[in-house]
Amino acid sequence: MKRYALALDLLDDPKLIAEYDAHHRAVWPEIRASITHAGIENMEIYRFGNRLFMTMDVHDDFSFEKKNELDAANPKVQEWEALMWRYQQAIAGAKPGEKWVLMDKIFEL
Repeated sequence: MKRYALALDLLDDPKLIAEYDAHHRAVWPEIRASITHAGIENMEIYRFGNRLFMTMDVHDDFSFEKKNELDAANPKVQEWEALMWRYQQAIAGAKPGEKWVLMDKIFEL
């Protein structure tokens, strides 16, 4: 199993941040299913202010390319992503249109 860490920023608006948090307390069942179907065993998202940090523990055969293909073909995922994009902003250094950015592990105990 492999772990990935990713970062993303939210728009710095307390009302929007509260709405984003509420959406994640009630993630649609189709979104949960799409995550596990892609080979993600565990996913956690943490927030400090408007900064998000996500960890993903994935199966050995997981690939971001495969997940992107599955997501592109799933109308419910596309609906969720469009909704979430109303709250999110690309983190500094992200490529155009890129949301979550992979982080480099620099330390392990």
